[in-house]
Amino acid sequence: MTMVPASAGAAAIVLVSGGLDSMVALGLAREAGYRLFALTIDYNQRHRIELAAAGRIAAALGAERHVVLPVDLTAFGGSALTDSEIAVPKGGVDGSIPVTYVPARNTIFLSLALGWAEAIGARDLVIGVNALDYSGYPDCRPGFIAAFESMAAEATRAGVEGQAFQVHTPLIAMSKAQIAAEAARLGLDAGMSWSCYDPTPDERPCGHCDSCRLRAKGFAEAGLIDPAAS
Repeated sequence: MTMVPASAGAAAIVLVSGGLDSMVALGLAREAGYRLFALTIDYNQRHRIELAAAGRIAAALGAERHVVLPVDLTAFGGSALTDSEIAVPKGGVDGSIPVTYVPARNTIFLSLALGWAEAIGARDLVIGVNALDYSGYPDCRPGFIAAFESMAAEATRAGVEGQAFQVHTPLIAMSKAQIAAEAARLGLDAGMSWSCYDPTPDERPCGHCDSCRLRAKGFAEAGLIDPAAS
């Protein structure tokens, strides 16, 4: 799914975690002609290796600025990604919301992206959420995105002055295979990205967490080799 071409000089705040989905979202924003402002949230996540991946991706795709913003969500806990005492599940997606869900994460991240957008006069936010091949997180669904846009219209000076913010979700209805194929179409090196929630001591993907399983499934169904798995 391509994005609507940007108006001349338009900037977009793109949330870049370092994962495959956010890399493809950034690539699609670049293809659409947006000036790229990449935002990565360092929430002291278990898989901190993704922060280095985010830096590589932002640099390779030509972001004008890449802000890595520290917001230590381990102070709250409540997730296997922010509490080392909660194990990352390795049994596969089962239809329930897993313990890798970080409470209100995308609400927090999009709020920070919204703040930066309003500060620089941007009206476009991009996030690589997916509601098809995903772990069931509630803040990846279209209803959440629509609600956030409504909130932004009420919560910002730009919004009350009639300047609407749009949250672009170019991957929301894609399968993971389609996302892998988009990475190839855009000429992106998927090996730059990192998906695993629970890296091994030698910083390799575990191969068994939900994120690893969904990524492997996507590349296999797309008939592509994942360079990060080799």
